[in-house]
Formats: sequence, C-alpha cells, structure tokens
Amino acid sequence: MLQGFKDFIMRGNVIDLAVAVVIGGAFTAIVTAFTDNLINPAIAALGSADVSGLGFQITSNPATFMDFGKVITAALNFLIIAAVVYFVLVLPMNKLKELQDARKKVETEEDVPVPIEVELLSEIRDLLKEGNPSAGATKNPF
Repeated sequence: MLQGFKDFIMRGNVIDLAVAVVIGGAFTAIVTAFTDNLINPAIAALGSADVSGLGFQITSNPATFMDFGKVITAALNFLIIAAVVYFVLVLPMNKLKELQDARKKVETEEDVPVPIEVELLSEIRDLLKEGNPSAGATKNPF
C-alpha cells in the first residue's frame, strides 16, 4: 500500500501540479497588486462623477452597487496568472519531456540490432523490385 502511494507521489504530474500551485499562489500577490494599483484606477476613471467605478447602483442602498470593474479585474488576474503558469512552468516542462522522450527513443533504436532475417528479406525484396534475372528469376521461353 505504501509502495503504491510512493509511486503515485513520485510521478512527474503530481510534483508538477504541486509546483504550479505554489508558484501560482505566490504570483497571485504580484498580479493583485498590479491590478489593484494600475488596472482598477483606469477602470474607475470610466465611471461618472457620481459613480465610483464602472457599474451602476440598483436602488438607493449602497450594497446594491453592481461593480463591473471588479469582475474585469478578476478576469484579468486569472488571465495573467494562467499565462505566467503556462509560459514559465507548463511550456518548459513539455519541452523537457519531449527532449527526454526523443533521447530515450534514440537510445532504444541504437541498442536494438536488426535481425539477420530482416536484412536478408530486405535484400530479396530489393532484388525482386529490380527484376534482376541473375537473382534466380527465370525467363519464360514461350
């Protein structure tokens, strides 16, 4: 039972996921500061003098203000974090995996010798394609 758990933990996907979660959590603070201090003021500037931001108030109660600026900010946060995680973590890991797979394939192809039967059959096939009469093919006298 413990061996199965160890195999599960040692798989690359679990470790990659853990790294992505930690890096994504740490990067969230940077993205939040960026959007709170740069994007939100730009979105709030689109509102009018009596409205604090991009949105509207349904009733006179201030709790009914529908703030579209916060929704846009959350979407931008998500897109920025997703792009960073993809380009910093996922893309390099995929490239590394491709290189490892290519290296494994080259090593296995070099290590496996071609059987003598395959070589002989290849030579026979090539001779038959050429139509070489000295290869044992006899001409029909009729």
